[in-house]
Amino acid sequence: MQGFKKLYLPLLIAALVVGCGDKKEGATTEEKGATQVAAKVNGTELTVHQINYALQRIPNLDKDQSKAASLQVVKNLVDQEVLVQKATEDKLDRDPAVVQALDAARRQILAEAYMSRKLGTPTEPSDAEVTDYFNQHPELFSKRKIYRLQEISIKAPKDKHEAIRAQLAASKTLNDFGAWLKAENLPVKAAQGVKPAEQLPLDLLPKLSQMPDGQAMVVNTPEGLLVVVLAGSQAQPVTMEQAKPAIARLLQQQARQKAAKAELDTLKAAAKIEYVGEFVDAGKEAPAAAAPAEPAAAAPAADAAPAADADAISKGISGLK
Repeated sequence: MQGFKKLYLPLLIAALVVGCGDKKEGATTEEKGATQVAAKVNGTELTVHQINYALQRIPNLDKDQSKAASLQVVKNLVDQEVLVQKATEDKLDRDPAVVQALDAARRQILAEAYMSRKLGTPTEPSDAEVTDYFNQHPELFSKRKIYRLQEISIKAPKDKHEAIRAQLAASKTLNDFGAWLKAENLPVKAAQGVKPAEQLPLDLLPKLSQMPDGQAMVVNTPEGLLVVVLAGSQAQPVTMEQAKPAIARLLQQQARQKAAKAELDTLKAAAKIEYVGEFVDAGKEAPAAAAPAEPAAAAPAADAAPAADADAISKGISGLK
């Protein structure tokens, strides 16, 4: 049961932001019913409703585990209540930082609750939609590969980008390219690793899937350029039957995100919103998206990268792992 305690005590403590469940000032045990009281801490009652709420937040909890889990939840609630009472005694609920944290959590919970109620239960995508997604993304499924990559993250101003691209194409090895970057005093981080297709950014994957081994692509980043060298790849396709559950989850998520954005846009259009002072720029349109990746002739991928500890190539596709 140690696992339950480690995982769910933080969740229970987080419940502080929305109050203490079914406790009501001035309520008596008779009003609640004796069966609804699970424990008492210095006279303060902890209820079955609080336990049920916590149990609902435990993913994939089966009936065989529910009894043991409920007992652990009660223990966690008692631990929480002891801390809450001491914190209140020490007037931490009046501490400005605590008040701000509680308010921020309350706002987040209310926003999520509204959107969840507005969107309702997600609808399952049709078989045709799933099949269409499968067919439109062969690089993820029927032509899926495992990629061995080398990444070089270069911090550089925009006026250096063309020179960097030209030098990459002209360098015979990555070591030569790294030496040039060092001579130019350009900060560099690099790494190498193996990534399946679903862990790569979807906007880069189609180009990467068409690249021959040893070629590189150059990607614009907020701080400069990212050079991704394809050191090697291995085909590992996924069938429609294998991919169907993951595709369905992804399409469900995309539809929900689209509906959430539409609802938010509607609400914002009806609201009077004004950004003030140094935050005026927040009200302006977002800058244009970064330029797409451009394949480039690269030095042989077998050469060692010139540095270590690079950031990963962006986050992968959610739900298709």
